[in-house]
Amino acid sequence: METRRALVTGAASGIGAACVERLVADGVQVVAVDRVSVPASAGVESLVADLSDLDSLAALPTDVDILVNNAGVQHVAPIEEFPPERFSYLLRLMVEAPFRLIRQTLPHMYAAGWGRVVNISSVHGLRASAYKSAYVAAKHGLEGLSKVVALEGAARGVTSNCVNPAYVRTPLVTAQLADQARAHGLTEPEVLNNVMLEPVAVKRLIEPAEVAELVALLCGPASASITGSSFVLDGGWTAH
Repeated sequence: METRRALVTGAASGIGAACVERLVADGVQVVAVDRVSVPASAGVESLVADLSDLDSLAALPTDVDILVNNAGVQHVAPIEEFPPERFSYLLRLMVEAPFRLIRQTLPHMYAAGWGRVVNISSVHGLRASAYKSAYVAAKHGLEGLSKVVALEGAARGVTSNCVNPAYVRTPLVTAQLADQARAHGLTEPEVLNNVMLEPVAVKRLIEPAEVAELVALLCGPASASITGSSFVLDGGWTAH
Protein backbone atom coordinates (compact mmCIF):
# COMPACT_ATOMS: atom_id res chain seq x y z
CA MET A 1 0.00 0.00 0.00
CA GLU A 2 3.05 2.29 0.14
CA THR A 3 2.41 3.44 -3.43
CA ARG A 4 -1.20 4.40 -2.74
CA ARG A 5 -2.61 7.85 -2.06
CA ALA A 6 -5.94 8.41 -0.34
CA LEU A 7 -8.33 11.32 0.16
CA VAL A 8 -10.39 11.16 3.36
CA THR A 9 -13.14 13.70 4.06
CA GLY A 10 -14.31 14.72 7.51
CA ALA A 11 -10.82 13.80 8.64
CA ALA A 12 -10.38 16.04 11.68
CA SER A 13 -12.19 13.86 14.20
CA GLY A 14 -14.21 10.72 14.79
CA ILE A 15 -14.35 8.09 12.05
CA GLY A 16 -12.41 10.24 9.59
CA ALA A 17 -9.48 10.75 11.94
CA ALA A 18 -9.42 7.04 12.76
CA CYS A 19 -9.39 6.20 9.03
CA VAL A 20 -6.49 8.56 8.42
CA GLU A 21 -4.48 6.98 11.23
CA ARG A 22 -5.27 3.44 10.09
CA LEU A 23 -4.45 4.04 6.42
CA VAL A 24 -1.18 5.77 7.31
CA ALA A 25 -0.31 2.70 9.39
CA ASP A 26 -0.63 0.67 6.16
CA GLY A 27 1.80 3.02 4.42
CA VAL A 28 -0.80 5.02 2.49
CA GLN A 29 -0.16 8.72 1.87
CA VAL A 30 -3.34 10.48 3.01
CA VAL A 31 -4.87 13.82 2.04
CA ALA A 32 -6.98 14.73 5.08
CA VAL A 33 -9.83 17.12 4.22
CA ASP A 34 -12.01 18.93 6.72
CA ARG A 35 -13.45 22.35 7.53
CA VAL A 36 -10.63 22.73 10.05
CA SER A 37 -6.97 21.91 9.64
CA VAL A 38 -5.83 18.42 10.57
CA PRO A 39 -2.57 18.41 12.57
CA ALA A 40 0.41 17.69 10.33
CA SER A 41 2.09 14.34 10.74
CA ALA A 42 4.11 11.84 8.75
CA GLY A 43 2.13 10.61 5.77
CA VAL A 44 -0.66 13.17 6.16
CA GLU A 45 -1.34 16.25 4.03
CA SER A 46 -4.00 18.53 5.50
CA LEU A 47 -6.41 20.51 3.33
CA VAL A 48 -9.18 22.80 4.57
CA ALA A 49 -12.36 22.76 2.50
CA ASP A 50 -16.09 23.27 2.88
CA LEU A 51 -17.53 20.29 1.02
CA SER A 52 -20.96 21.88 0.86
CA ASP A 53 -19.45 24.46 -1.52
CA LEU A 54 -19.71 22.10 -4.47
CA ASP A 55 -17.89 24.27 -6.99
CA SER A 56 -14.85 24.43 -4.73
CA LEU A 57 -14.38 20.65 -4.81
CA ALA A 58 -12.63 20.88 -8.17
CA ALA A 59 -9.63 22.34 -6.34
CA LEU A 60 -9.09 19.14 -4.32
CA PRO A 61 -6.56 16.55 -5.53
CA THR A 62 -7.86 14.14 -8.13
CA ASP A 63 -4.80 11.89 -8.42
CA VAL A 64 -5.81 9.59 -5.57
CA ASP A 65 -6.17 5.82 -5.57
CA ILE A 66 -8.49 5.67 -2.54
CA LEU A 67 -11.44 7.90 -1.74
CA VAL A 68 -13.13 7.71 1.66
CA ASN A 69 -16.33 9.77 1.71
CA ASN A 70 -16.88 10.29 5.41
CA ALA A 71 -17.91 13.91 6.03
CA GLY A 72 -21.38 14.28 7.47
CA VAL A 73 -23.62 16.16 9.87
CA GLN A 74 -26.94 15.50 11.53
CA HIS A 75 -30.11 17.48 12.15
CA VAL A 76 -32.92 16.14 14.31
CA ALA A 77 -36.43 17.57 13.90
CA PRO A 78 -39.95 16.46 12.95
CA ILE A 79 -40.56 16.79 9.22
CA GLU A 80 -43.07 19.61 9.62
CA GLU A 81 -40.46 21.60 11.55
CA PHE A 82 -37.41 20.58 9.48
CA PRO A 83 -35.82 23.67 7.85
CA PRO A 84 -35.80 23.14 4.06
CA GLU A 85 -32.42 24.84 3.72
CA ARG A 86 -30.96 22.43 6.29
CA PHE A 87 -32.42 19.47 4.40
CA SER A 88 -30.73 20.71 1.23
CA TYR A 89 -27.44 21.23 3.07
CA LEU A 90 -27.34 17.64 4.34
CA LEU A 91 -28.03 16.21 0.89
CA ARG A 92 -25.45 18.52 -0.66
CA LEU A 93 -22.80 17.47 1.85
CA MET A 94 -23.53 13.73 1.97
CA VAL A 95 -24.71 12.90 -1.56
CA GLU A 96 -23.73 15.61 -4.03
CA ALA A 97 -20.23 16.16 -2.63
CA PRO A 98 -19.40 12.43 -2.70
CA PHE A 99 -20.74 12.27 -6.27
CA ARG A 100 -18.49 15.10 -7.37
CA LEU A 101 -15.44 13.70 -5.60
CA ILE A 102 -16.03 10.28 -7.13
CA ARG A 103 -16.61 11.83 -10.55
CA GLN A 104 -13.34 13.73 -10.51
CA THR A 105 -11.16 10.96 -9.04
CA LEU A 106 -12.41 8.05 -11.16
CA PRO A 107 -10.39 9.02 -14.26
CA HIS A 108 -7.13 8.63 -12.31
CA MET A 109 -8.29 5.30 -10.87
CA TYR A 110 -9.40 4.08 -14.29
CA ALA A 111 -6.07 5.07 -15.84
CA ALA A 112 -4.23 3.14 -13.14
CA GLY A 113 -6.54 0.13 -13.38
CA TRP A 114 -6.99 0.22 -9.60
CA GLY A 115 -9.12 2.21 -7.19
CA ARG A 116 -11.09 2.00 -3.98
CA VAL A 117 -14.14 4.09 -3.09
CA VAL A 118 -15.39 3.63 0.47
CA ASN A 119 -18.50 5.53 1.51
CA ILE A 120 -19.16 5.90 5.22
CA SER A 121 -22.88 5.34 5.24
CA SER A 122 -24.83 4.35 8.34
CA VAL A 123 -27.32 1.84 9.61
CA HIS A 124 -29.64 4.68 8.58
CA GLY A 125 -28.70 3.92 4.99
CA LEU A 126 -30.63 0.68 5.52
CA ARG A 127 -33.16 1.61 8.22
CA ALA A 128 -35.11 4.74 9.08
CA SER A 129 -35.51 6.60 12.36
CA ALA A 130 -38.00 9.30 13.19
CA TYR A 131 -36.87 12.95 13.13
CA LYS A 132 -33.93 12.28 10.76
CA SER A 133 -35.50 12.80 7.36
CA ALA A 134 -32.52 14.49 5.71
CA TYR A 135 -29.87 12.15 7.17
CA VAL A 136 -31.83 9.02 6.28
CA ALA A 137 -32.57 10.31 2.78
CA ALA A 138 -28.91 11.24 2.24
CA LYS A 139 -27.55 7.91 3.43
CA HIS A 140 -30.05 5.98 1.31
CA GLY A 141 -28.93 8.08 -1.65
CA LEU A 142 -25.27 7.39 -0.90
CA GLU A 143 -26.02 3.65 -0.88
CA GLY A 144 -27.46 3.87 -4.38
CA LEU A 145 -24.60 5.99 -5.67
CA SER A 146 -22.07 3.53 -4.27
CA LYS A 147 -23.69 0.61 -6.08
CA VAL A 148 -23.70 2.45 -9.41
CA VAL A 149 -19.99 3.22 -9.00
CA ALA A 150 -19.39 -0.47 -8.27
CA LEU A 151 -21.11 -1.53 -11.49
CA GLU A 152 -19.38 1.07 -13.66
CA GLY A 153 -15.95 0.60 -12.11
CA ALA A 154 -15.77 -3.19 -11.91
CA ALA A 155 -14.19 -3.71 -15.34
CA ARG A 156 -11.66 -0.93 -14.61
CA GLY A 157 -10.28 -2.30 -11.34
CA VAL A 158 -12.30 0.05 -9.10
CA THR A 159 -14.39 -1.17 -6.19
CA SER A 160 -17.06 0.78 -4.30
CA ASN A 161 -18.60 -0.17 -0.98
CA CYS A 162 -20.48 1.29 1.97
CA VAL A 163 -19.68 0.92 5.64
CA ASN A 164 -22.79 1.07 7.82
CA PRO A 165 -22.15 1.61 11.51
CA ALA A 166 -24.73 2.21 14.18
CA TYR A 167 -23.95 4.95 16.71
CA VAL A 168 -20.21 5.62 16.91
CA ARG A 169 -18.47 7.53 19.68
CA THR A 170 -17.97 10.73 17.65
CA PRO A 171 -18.72 14.45 18.05
CA LEU A 172 -21.70 13.98 15.69
CA VAL A 173 -23.28 11.46 18.07
CA THR A 174 -22.43 13.52 21.15
CA ALA A 175 -24.23 16.49 19.62
CA GLN A 176 -27.21 14.28 18.83
CA LEU A 177 -27.69 13.43 22.49
CA ALA A 178 -28.76 17.00 23.23
CA ASP A 179 -30.91 17.25 20.08
CA GLN A 180 -32.66 13.96 20.75
CA ALA A 181 -33.18 14.89 24.41
CA ARG A 182 -35.09 17.98 23.30
CA ALA A 183 -37.07 16.07 20.67
CA HIS A 184 -38.08 13.26 23.01
CA GLY A 185 -38.32 15.20 26.30
CA LEU A 186 -35.68 12.97 27.91
CA THR A 187 -32.35 13.39 29.65
CA GLU A 188 -29.19 12.70 27.64
CA PRO A 189 -28.43 9.41 29.49
CA GLU A 190 -32.01 8.32 28.79
CA VAL A 191 -31.55 9.13 25.11
CA LEU A 192 -28.37 7.02 24.95
CA ASN A 193 -29.86 3.99 26.69
CA ASN A 194 -33.53 4.17 25.69
CA VAL A 195 -33.32 5.62 22.16
CA MET A 196 -29.90 5.19 20.56
CA LEU A 197 -29.02 1.81 22.04
CA GLU A 198 -32.57 0.46 22.29
CA PRO A 199 -32.53 -1.43 18.94
CA VAL A 200 -28.93 -2.60 19.40
CA ALA A 201 -28.05 -6.01 20.86
CA VAL A 202 -24.51 -4.95 21.81
CA LYS A 203 -25.34 -2.16 24.26
CA ARG A 204 -22.46 0.24 23.67
CA LEU A 205 -21.28 2.87 21.26
CA ILE A 206 -18.96 1.70 18.49
CA GLU A 207 -15.40 3.02 18.61
CA PRO A 208 -14.09 4.90 15.55
CA ALA A 209 -11.11 2.54 15.31
CA GLU A 210 -13.48 -0.38 14.74
CA VAL A 211 -14.94 1.36 11.69
CA ALA A 212 -11.46 2.25 10.45
CA GLU A 213 -10.38 -1.41 10.53
CA LEU A 214 -13.14 -2.34 8.10
CA VAL A 215 -12.33 0.65 5.91
CA ALA A 216 -8.68 -0.49 5.76
CA LEU A 217 -9.78 -3.95 4.65
CA LEU A 218 -11.94 -2.50 1.88
CA CYS A 219 -9.04 -0.31 0.71
CA GLY A 220 -6.52 -3.13 0.61
CA PRO A 221 -5.41 -5.70 -1.95
CA ALA A 222 -7.66 -8.44 -0.50
CA SER A 223 -10.81 -6.54 -1.46
CA ALA A 224 -10.58 -6.81 -5.25
CA SER A 225 -13.77 -8.87 -5.49
CA ILE A 226 -15.66 -7.01 -2.77
CA THR A 227 -17.79 -4.36 -4.41
CA GLY A 228 -21.33 -3.03 -4.46
CA SER A 229 -21.82 -4.14 -0.87
CA SER A 230 -22.87 -2.59 2.43
CA PHE A 231 -20.98 -3.74 5.51
CA VAL A 232 -23.00 -3.41 8.68
CA LEU A 233 -21.38 -2.69 12.05
CA ASP A 234 -24.56 -2.19 14.01
CA GLY A 235 -24.33 -4.40 17.08
CA GLY A 236 -27.24 -6.48 15.83
CA TRP A 237 -29.62 -3.61 14.99
CA THR A 238 -30.61 -5.02 11.58
CA ALA A 239 -30.85 -8.59 12.92
CA HIS A 240 -34.41 -7.84 14.09
